[in-house]
Amino acid sequence: MFEIVYSKRSGKFLKNCDKSLQKRILQKIELLKVEPVPHDAKKVQGNKGDFRVRIGDYRILYELNWDKKVILVADIDKRSKVYK
Repeated sequence: MFEIVYSKRSGKFLKNCDKSLQKRILQKIELLKVEPVPHDAKKVQGNKGDFRVRIGDYRILYELNWDKKVILVADIDKRSKVYK
């Protein structure tokens, strides 16, 4: 089982988004603990994150540390903003 660590930016997004979206995002992140690379995860080019998962118009960018069993949630935002 992986441990989840949030960056400042992703924590701030979760704190400020509406409760229904927050619940959907947190459910998806909880699933990452058991299966860190689900079938709908995609590899991301660049330094912002290793993988991304989609939740409607929103994306979760995260990095995996297989040795320490840690998932760093680097960023969460709408598709148009998250890759910038």
